[in-house]
Amino acid sequence: FFLVSLPVIMKKKAAFLLYLCLHLSCSLYAQLGFNPDGGSMENGGTNHFSWGRDTTGTDEEIPMGLFMWKLEERLGSIIPAENDTMPHHFQNSNLTDGYTGQYNTLGNLGSPRLSRLYMDRQPAGQFLFLQPYDFFYTTPGNFLFANTKSPITNLSYHSCGSRDNGEDRIRAYFASNINKIAGIGFKLDYLYGRGYYNNQANSQFNGTLYGYYRGDRYNMHAWISANHMKMGENGGIEDDAYITDPARFPQSVKSRDIPTLLARNWNRNDDQTYYLTHRYNWGFYKEEELPDSLKPEMPSDAELLTALSDSVRTLLQTDTLRRQTTIDSLRQDFINDMGLTRSFLPVTSLIHTLKIHSLRHVNYAYETPDHYYTHQYYGNPNAVRDRSRGFSVKNTIGLSLREGFNKWAKAGLTAFATHELREFRLPGLTNEGFPLRDVYKENNVSVGGELSKTTGKMLHFNANGEVVLAGEDAGQFEVDGKADVNFRLFKDTVQLAAHAFVKHLNPSFFFRHYHSQFAWWDNRHLDQELRTRIEGTLTLQRTRTRLRIGVENVSNYTYFATQKTPYTLEDGKQGYSNAVNVRQKSGNVQLFSAILNQDFKWGILHWDNEAAYQTSSNQDVIPLPDLSLYSNLYIVFRIAKVLRVELGGDVRYFTSYYAPDYAPCIGQFTTQDEQTRMKLGNYPICNVYANLHLKHCRMYVLANHVNAGTGNSFFVPHYPVNPLTIHFGLSWNFFN
Repeated sequence: FFLVSLPVIMKKKAAFLLYLCLHLSCSLYAQLGFNPDGGSMENGGTNHFSWGRDTTGTDEEIPMGLFMWKLEERLGSIIPAENDTMPHHFQNSNLTDGYTGQYNTLGNLGSPRLSRLYMDRQPAGQFLFLQPYDFFYTTPGNFLFANTKSPITNLSYHSCGSRDNGEDRIRAYFASNINKIAGIGFKLDYLYGRGYYNNQANSQFNGTLYGYYRGDRYNMHAWISANHMKMGENGGIEDDAYITDPARFPQSVKSRDIPTLLARNWNRNDDQTYYLTHRYNWGFYKEEELPDSLKPEMPSDAELLTALSDSVRTLLQTDTLRRQTTIDSLRQDFINDMGLTRSFLPVTSLIHTLKIHSLRHVNYAYETPDHYYTHQYYGNPNAVRDRSRGFSVKNTIGLSLREGFNKWAKAGLTAFATHELREFRLPGLTNEGFPLRDVYKENNVSVGGELSKTTGKMLHFNANGEVVLAGEDAGQFEVDGKADVNFRLFKDTVQLAAHAFVKHLNPSFFFRHYHSQFAWWDNRHLDQELRTRIEGTLTLQRTRTRLRIGVENVSNYTYFATQKTPYTLEDGKQGYSNAVNVRQKSGNVQLFSAILNQDFKWGILHWDNEAAYQTSSNQDVIPLPDLSLYSNLYIVFRIAKVLRVELGGDVRYFTSYYAPDYAPCIGQFTTQDEQTRMKLGNYPICNVYANLHLKHCRMYVLANHVNAGTGNSFFVPHYPVNPLTIHFGLSWNFFN
């Protein structure tokens, strides 16, 4: 009934795709695995999860078990990770502004976003056009690999709104083992947001295929991913009063009736990544004897001899010496089979990692208003197709002395060397003004090392460093260290964690060079940035408390800035044209952050809270809100012992500040121009929801922005938050 009725419930392509995936999955994996205790996942140690057993009418029990991990991207080290199928917070899993509303966004599903929490931001990479899309875009280091006893398929679908303004997202994840140490899988992800405001439709598609082999001697992970992301750029609404003061207008105006500054403008990113990391281990097998309490009793000589054929036993009766030799051999075989286990201890590893990355960024503009942009460097403003390409090949070779191969080897030590080739292609001009292509090639050679301790329960640490010896980024270096201590205090489990780094980084390529019809720069003499950070985290499990405090100093901070130029037309109309440029703050900028997470529980009542206090010594360069808050009040109960129910509401809030602007011609966040800048914030976003979990199915209904009305409901200047919307989500696990 579910499969037949689903296309009626959903819309167009997403309905068909989900229907097809469900139909194929049910045909291939006809037996669903249900957990008899109501579907809650049982933690079997670290991140091994028990997924229940088959109760569909067959007596055959399906083996269940799942282990998931991520990779340290440079050397391919395995990092255990929790799976992403937990029921709590499922209603927020498809919100572009994040689980706790910590991101500024343009409003639409999958639109560019920027974290308001500075300590969570990542330095701009070489392909920085992808960075604002981290809600959807996944790197090899953030992907979840899986080892599973039975093939598993997870299908999820999210939807809100109508065929005119709604949002749909469908995701399929599949994992299967070839044997105990090898497996394959894939992920398909399709997102389409039409947008509640005009000219901001957003379409994104990802296909990822992976495979791994984790033997004693040889380990390998291969990962291939392709992304197509297209974002409609509307430049924001023409008049903020449609949101802040709707009474000024003679009649009620819906979001689709509000005029926008741009139409028929898009940014598109096509990305392909090929990633391979593998290593060969030299070591030895160690035999571990069982404790005396677990050792089986040695059989008698007569019992040992019964395993032999009658003719052999007859022969041994007449040959006493051979009889005793045979019995000794049988005793040794029994000890080997029953009393000892063998485990492989790696001593040294030879590591190789290859990453090939290709990006094509295109800016389209088919309707550009007069005077909207300050500069036009070439071409027709109503026929813009500016293409930028980036390509990189990075090879890393490492030699590692492994941790724990004897009692003195308390930490692992790794040395590595990297070569990276980068090529970029941008629009260029001849002396006569005709377009051509400018090609930039860059090479880097770097060396580094890592010292780490990952085993044990009390102390863990990792310290690594890398310096570029030759090439475009010569002189660049990074030193990064993390450590944590775990201990018991007053019947509570306490963790103290520290993180510190010093990074001397060359600004990424697109800060140094970019060419298009409306933005053009060649900054050949930008200084390298120097970032220094110290951060500590205190976690108390019993009291559900987590406090994170950090300070950072940035020198030569490099950023994008919007520049407004006033103009006056012949009819007296005034306005500002737009330009974007690269700026570098020559002095220092100091930042401080304190983030407190405190959760409470009284019976079925839960109250989760996050409060973040931040300061920036230069709000013109790095603007931050003084206070960001998230609070979630809900109850949890079960119906008939099988249906887990969460009912509640949450609120997101931040104090007013000069929030970053957005430049549609490059698809990046910028600082606001001082002539026209405006403060945003001091406006809560309130949601109410019902979150359900039944056996292997999760679902939710969410009313987002229930307090929509008059108010400064903007995260980004001139890009209003979506009005009240009703969201629906479904996720289902299938097993073979």
